[in-house]
Amino acid sequence: MKFGISYGTPYFGVDPDRMAAFARLAEECGFESLYMPEHVALYPGAKLGAYEMPPALPYADPLDCLAFVAAATERLLLGTGVLLLPYHHPVTLAKRLATVDLLSKGRMRLLTVGIGALPGEAAAVGVDFATRGRRTDEAIDVLRLLWAGDEDGVGHDGEFFSFENLVSFPKPYRATSLPIHVGGSSAAAARRAGERGDGYFPGGSLTPAERARQWELARAAAAESGRDPDALEYTRFGSLDMTPERVEELAAEGVTRLVVNTAATDPAEQRAELESFAERHALL
Repeated sequence: MKFGISYGTPYFGVDPDRMAAFARLAEECGFESLYMPEHVALYPGAKLGAYEMPPALPYADPLDCLAFVAAATERLLLGTGVLLLPYHHPVTLAKRLATVDLLSKGRMRLLTVGIGALPGEAAAVGVDFATRGRRTDEAIDVLRLLWAGDEDGVGHDGEFFSFENLVSFPKPYRATSLPIHVGGSSAAAARRAGERGDGYFPGGSLTPAERARQWELARAAAAESGRDPDALEYTRFGSLDMTPERVEELAAEGVTRLVVNTAATDPAEQRAELESFAERHALL
């Protein structure tokens, strides 16, 4: 099992010293990766389910934060949980992601994308909320096309994006592509993970039976698309108080990575919680 940790800028803030210290602590404790969330824009009345989001929550840009974290650490893999792909143009995003990966020497390897759930956020960037799923599918294809292309350029003519003889450099660090994991707890997200993703990272409040069905749906979609279901990574949220026995149960369900977070805001409390988790699960 691999273990990642999430750094929630809306709750921990964007103080650079604090962010760097948290990332170094995670690395020191043996965590594999650090994840950052994203919201491009909020507005009064924005709701996720029944939760109304305070519009002043400081959602910093996750890729800028991860580049900063990379400079403060040596081995932590960099992840998004999730990056709202339909609200980014894939031509620009391909270069940004490759740049972070190159500067971090190959650590931008846990990009997780979602389609977003706030209609006002889509409207703010001029995206039709109803088409964001199709836009995401096409954007994934465009990212991989650009990363794999050479100096002769590549072309694409799709529903949302179109270009000819386009050249995108720099490339990812010693790679022709970056892994793309798919987040989301809907059936569509599970299918997208199987058809196009390198991994699946469902969130939400699903029952164990629902989670099992979503994972099987992702695997079935991979097989139907001629892809290897066993190559899919399966990431889930965990908790800092989880036991080794619970981790073993999740591993038996196919989970390959657990991402935990801390509610503590005091650095001393964060250290105590992360060190306790690392010791309990033999991360070092």
